Amino acid sequence: MSSQEYDIIIIGGGPAGMTAGLYASRAELKTLLVEKMIMGGQMMTTTMVENWPGYPGGIDGPELMMRFQEHCVEFGLETTTGEVEKIEDQGAQKRLVIDGKEYLCKAVIIATGANPRKLGVEGEEALVGRGVSYCATCDGAFFRNVPIAVIGGGDTAAEEAIFLTRFASKVYMVHRRDELRATKILQTRVLKNEKIEMVWDSVVTGLDSDNTGLTAIQVENVKTGEMRELDAVGMFAAVGVTPITGFLGGIVALDDSGYIKAGEDTHTSVEGIYAAGDCRTNVLKQVSTAVGDGAVAATQAEKYISEM
Repeated sequence: MSSQEYDIIIIGGGPAGMTAGLYASRAELKTLLVEKMIMGGQMMTTTMVENWPGYPGGIDGPELMMRFQEHCVEFGLETTTGEVEKIEDQGAQKRLVIDGKEYLCKAVIIATGANPRKLGVEGEEALVGRGVSYCATCDGAFFRNVPIAVIGGGDTAAEEAIFLTRFASKVYMVHRRDELRATKILQTRVLKNEKIEMVWDSVVTGLDSDNTGLTAIQVENVKTGEMRELDAVGMFAAVGVTPITGFLGGIVALDDSGYIKAGEDTHTSVEGIYAAGDCRTNVLKQVSTAVGDGAVAATQAEKYISEM
């Protein structure tokens, strides 16, 4: 099998991966960024980023990621679409198999991010695309003038509930606690929005459907045991994320939740392999922290290569 050789291979094209690519290519290291889907990661489904410094009034997520990509290309970053099937640590050389082809490199930066977590309710998988969604910006416009529900109480859930009021006649916000975990400014916006009805202390226990899709949601109050039916024909789950690390096959150490064990220096348990962004253990998962991780990972990889 003929192989291609690089200094650094970056896995993942979100904010962390692209920032790592920018720093690595600017350092004149031969760098390849591999993205399984589309460049931009979860930011491609974010309507407005209000906390990115330098953009008062906010900036659209896809637009910000397009600027990231343009900046990377400016310094010669090579990108490709593909799925990493295997990583092998061969000491000073790492071997990757991407869509059946062999690639060799000196350092690897894993920036695969995370996927939305499923609720695990019976019928959920079958109703994806027929009432069940994990992306308000992708599917919100399909639910004009009908009641829908958002499940969760964090920043993502709050942002999605607010966004969905543009289309829906009513938005139920179902949260298992009696107060939101979202930042204060988002809490205020949610609680003041007349289209949003809070369903506190509750979890989804069942989904009703017919041949066309979701027709109602069954919820249970975790404190009283009271059952309630919500007349929602759309459900948007925003209950956290699961790191995309299943493909690693034990090559680096993971914690109990599947996140790559890596500190602020982005070093994993394997020398020459680094983890950046939402796939690693960290306390805050934001575009700003992902960007910081990407910069650190590329800098650490550059230092590692220069000392080899």
